[in-house]
This record gives sequence, structure tokens and C-alpha cells, in this order.
Amino acid sequence: MKYTSTLLFVFLSFAIYAQENTISGDVKNSQNNSALEYVNIGIARKNSGTVSNANGNFVLKLSEKVSLNDTIVFSHIGFEAKKVLVSHLQSKNNVVAMTPSENALKEVVVTFKKPKPKQFGRSSKGLSLMHSNFFYAFDKTVDDYLSREKGMELRIKKDCKVNDFNFNITSNEFKSIKFRLNFYKVENNLPSTILIDKDIVFEVKDNKLGLFTVDLKPYDIYLDKEMGDIAVTIQWIESVKSNEKSKFFAISTAVSATENSFYRERNMANWSKSGQSLTFYLNTMCQ
Repeated sequence: MKYTSTLLFVFLSFAIYAQENTISGDVKNSQNNSALEYVNIGIARKNSGTVSNANGNFVLKLSEKVSLNDTIVFSHIGFEAKKVLVSHLQSKNNVVAMTPSENALKEVVVTFKKPKPKQFGRSSKGLSLMHSNFFYAFDKTVDDYLSREKGMELRIKKDCKVNDFNFNITSNEFKSIKFRLNFYKVENNLPSTILIDKDIVFEVKDNKLGLFTVDLKPYDIYLDKEMGDIAVTIQWIESVKSNEKSKFFAISTAVSATENSFYRERNMANWSKSGQSLTFYLNTMCQ
């Protein structure tokens, strides 16, 4: 009976811990002790994920599925991924040091002969009758879902250099939103590994509506026809509300039988796919 009671106590402790606790701390560069902003932080398949803020601080809310033996993964482009057990981050002053990656990419020089403009994705706004929202009525606050991500599947059939990225905003209740632009390989019909080793962060200001363009020429992004299907997504990493009730941010979309959009609630959560075609596209120059 005593043994059974002990097991029950441990089980309840895990459950209460996951339901009521958060893990917080700072993420830093191990070489110079500087703060690392917008680091992806999450626990695989447990619907617990977030990003660090501009000062490297983070607060990770734990879902009811999390146990003390689960592993938290910290990832950032240009740094080695860091894995830490939940049980090892119990203090109030956690510091997670990440090591810069030594796998520097070799410089690639690509010469195009008579490049031609090529657009990947959907530029049409349609009648703007359909909207794809980042947040929903049942979400309590956007801060609970930092790292939420949404994007489109694109098929690359040519060798191209990317000029810019564009999407159409139909609803925006925020003074400022910062996104990270990600390029993923698509495997088994879902996004998998990161393809472009660039940390592309951009800001949408002043409740901007309509077409928004991100200039990508400074990043020297090349898409290889061997990539095949890729996913291009935007990840919500920071925001400033217009008022306390600010929540909605939407992109125009349409139902499609041939195109796919992707969505996940948090960093490291499972991806979902739907037959939606967001107004979401790349302008490129291709060979």
C-alpha cells in the first residue's frame, strides 16, 4: 500500500508540475556571454514551445503532457543545438549557454546567363473574402503562443536567386510584430529541416494592412531546382499590441485543390497541412 501511494504521489507531482509551472531564464552566447535573441525553444511532441526575447530572456509554459524527464531543445541559426532536461532547469535564474557552430557554409558563387523573373506562390488577393488568422478567439493571449508559424508549400523547378518575399495582410491589431522567415525542406508532405542558413527577422509596424514586402537581396538566397518542394513560413517571435484586447492578424487566402499551406501552434509542435492558398509569394530571378 505504501509503495502504491508513493507511485501515486510521484505521478501527481509530475502532473501538477506540468500544469502549474513554467521554466524561465536567459540564453547566451558561450563565447562572449552576450544575450541571444529569438532563440527557438521547445519540447518535441508536447505542445510546449516559445522563443527568447530581444534580451535573451524566455518563459516556457509547460503543457499537461510534460514530465521532468522530457528534453527542452534550444536552437538558433549559427549555433549548435542545445538539449537540456526539464529537471535540470529548476532554478529561478537559469542560464543556457549556446556554442557558435563551426560548420561555416562555403561561399557559393552562382552566375546566371540571361536570368528571367519568376514568381513562386500566389500573388492574387482575390476578393479578400477568406482570411487565415494567426490567432483565434479561444487563444487567451498571443504571448502564450510565441513561435507560432504559418506558410506555404512551393515547388522549385529552376535555379533562382530570391529578390523579395511578399504577403497580403487583411487584419492587424498590432503596433509592431516581428517575424522570422524560414525555408524548410518538405519531406513526407510536411516541413522538416531548415534549408537556408540565414536568420531573417523582419518587422511589420503601425498596424500595416495590404501587401507587405521583405527585401531579401542582401541575404543572397539561392534556390536550387534539386530542392523540389520547399516550405516558406513566417514565425511570430515578438509583438506589441495596439490595446489590451489586440489579437487578430490575418493573411488573405483562398481554397485550393492543388496548393498546400502549413501551420503549427508552437516551435517543435506537430505540423498540420490544409488546402489553402495564402497570398504569399517569392519574386526571383531564374536561369
